Amino acid sequence: MMEEIQKKTKKISTKYQPKGLTILYEDQDILVVNKISGLLTMASAREREKTAYFLLNNYVKKGSQKSKNRIFIVHRLDKDTSGILVFAKTEKAKFFLQDEWQTFSKQYLTVVEGHLLEKEGIITSYLAENSIHRVFSVRNADKGKFAKTGYKVLKESERFSLIEVQLFTGRKNQIRVHFAESGCPVAGDKMYGEKSLGIKRLALHSAKLTIRHPHTKKEMTFETNMPSYFKQLIK
Repeated sequence: MMEEIQKKTKKISTKYQPKGLTILYEDQDILVVNKISGLLTMASAREREKTAYFLLNNYVKKGSQKSKNRIFIVHRLDKDTSGILVFAKTEKAKFFLQDEWQTFSKQYLTVVEGHLLEKEGIITSYLAENSIHRVFSVRNADKGKFAKTGYKVLKESERFSLIEVQLFTGRKNQIRVHFAESGCPVAGDKMYGEKSLGIKRLALHSAKLTIRHPHTKKEMTFETNMPSYFKQLIK
């Protein structure tokens, strides 16, 4: 599948290659990238230009501010989460991808603190958000949004566990909250975990994504390698 994708990908100009983003695939409808940890998906109150959205808008305009080319946000990754991001290049493509998003297969890799008793399973809860934007699980379905996270432990070290995660729903901070509440917070998670010394980044990566193309309706799968830092943590 990846060979087929590469053949169809437009030739990418290195001159306008955005920093912190690797273009995985591009055509007239979609733009798929691999985002580094530390880069926002879209603007915040404090930062407007150092974002994937801003950089990729410049990329599709190829240096011409008069260009009508632009991108549309389909979904987001947290600033400190790395991995696959999909942007649309038309409003029609955006609406299709967003309408179908919950049906797509989304796989993450994460390194968590400690060890889970069950090495494979599914975590479910209803997630709510408080006034300081912290997400947490609630028992009352009327007060939260249903969240479902599948997981499988791939490897364990004395301190950490490497986990493959299947995201069945895409709630804010879902993976981070579910593992923190299970007693094994994502390594480097300063909000839901412990401020561990020596952890350089949030150990969460969007590794594999399968979507249906908005125009051809064909299934497409994009994959990225596990960050080398994860390998260091799990040695």
